Amino acid sequence: MKYDFDQVVNRRGSGCYKWDSESPLPVVDGPQPEDNVTNDIIPMWVADMDFQVAPAIREALQRRVEHGVFGYTLVPDSYYQAIINWFRRRHDWQIEREWIMYTTGVVPALSVIVKAFTQPGDQVILQTPVYNCFFSSVRNNGCEVVESPLIPASSFSPSWKYTMDFADLEAKVRHPRAKLLILCNPHNPVGRVWTREELARIARICKENDVIVVADEIHNELCFRGRRYVPYGTIDTHNAIICTSPSKSFNTAGLQNANIICARPEWREKIDRAINVNEVCDVNPFGVVALEAAYNESEAWLDELCEYIYQNYEALCQFFARELPQLSVTPLEGTYLVWVDIRPTGLGSDELTQRLLKEGRVQVNSSTMYGCEGYIRLNIACPRSQMMEGLRRIKKVVDQL
Repeated sequence: MKYDFDQVVNRRGSGCYKWDSESPLPVVDGPQPEDNVTNDIIPMWVADMDFQVAPAIREALQRRVEHGVFGYTLVPDSYYQAIINWFRRRHDWQIEREWIMYTTGVVPALSVIVKAFTQPGDQVILQTPVYNCFFSSVRNNGCEVVESPLIPASSFSPSWKYTMDFADLEAKVRHPRAKLLILCNPHNPVGRVWTREELARIARICKENDVIVVADEIHNELCFRGRRYVPYGTIDTHNAIICTSPSKSFNTAGLQNANIICARPEWREKIDRAINVNEVCDVNPFGVVALEAAYNESEAWLDELCEYIYQNYEALCQFFARELPQLSVTPLEGTYLVWVDIRPTGLGSDELTQRLLKEGRVQVNSSTMYGCEGYIRLNIACPRSQMMEGLRRIKKVVDQL
């Protein structure tokens, strides 16, 4: 490989949320830790990567820093062109310039879209388990979360993967108060990369029932071994709103930059109004510079990154098969987030998560925050040596149960 993803970067002391937090996030309905997290914890929780960004991004940011003035930012035409060129070249999706609206992040984007297209009391459908911030984006706007649970196959089947319950989804979207479906594509936390056929079926169901599809596609570049991300915008251009960002794929989340892509001008007008009401209408200069460097100059780095992450996943699967065969690992088609079935331990997700933290000094996410019980989520976007030490700590705790 040209790029060194095995390099361990010391993130402690850098004001890093993942490494420097004094205590873990509150656990829903679970026991709280009695002591603070100290610097011997291996964090496998927050969804950012422990790799340095692509060289082209670092160089572009250094040039911008040397300028020395960091006032309000005018987003240039080259920013929009970088997005258009990237999605046309890499994903065969033709985006028009006027479809793109920038904001500070995908979660703020989801919140303004919910605000723009719902009234308090309306229903928003989530396919659970799903990214925890979806719940807050809906509830903070006074709307009702309606869950359409995904279907997990048998944990020990070679073809084990989550699928959509289309019968349940169709029943949920028929409700007169159902206004939006928030789609996670690729899916966090279960690691699915939805197929064109699955997305087309969603499009048909939602269009027939006048439900708008809002697609969070923040993990879109992280697909592995023949799995191909299908932009929802290529399935249904006019009944969907797409949220994208280079932040997950290029590890630039702290630069706070995302884009809403919407083909319908009357919808864009509503979204723009909500962006300004929520006051998330400005981005910082570094996010703009990083996006252009990512999409224009960092494709080779991204391809090597995806291969390295998948090799991490293969190493993790081998470890579980050899050392923790009672637990099963969901097939990883996309993202760098591994979903593990821990029900054979006899412990709830919150309890095991806390024991891993306190006894094993490794921090993971409990599945309760995503809307289900019996799983944990592991972030494997880190040097392999670091990941393997985290896995050894997990084994030590599980072996003591």
